[in-house]
Amino acid sequence: MTKRSDVGDTACAYRRTGADPVRDISRLKTLTDREKEVLLLLGTGLGNRQLARELGIAERTVKAHVARIVEKLQQETRLQVAVLSVLAHELLCADPRCACGSAAPLSSRLVGASAV
Repeated sequence: MTKRSDVGDTACAYRRTGADPVRDISRLKTLTDREKEVLLLLGTGLGNRQLARELGIAERTVKAHVARIVEKLQQETRLQVAVLSVLAHELLCADPRCACGSAAPLSSRLVGASAV
């Protein structure tokens, strides 16, 4: 947990909080193909209703998939799982034409990119 004295600290937030999203990527192997599909869509920011429409399944089924994904990836929230989805996109996406999972780092894909 971040202490009040650390608020002005510009150190890496992952280091400060002990988060390690890469460690969690190894757990992707535990997901079914359908759960991987749901996980990819979670990374787009869609809500349950939109996910259900996209997948052609009931909203209740989406909620069940999301709950299992959160549990299997040992996360606490849907947001953490969505972030993990974005970080692991190239491992999850089977579409060879997908540009989102490009091997090039994000910073090199952004025109005029610099530290924010």
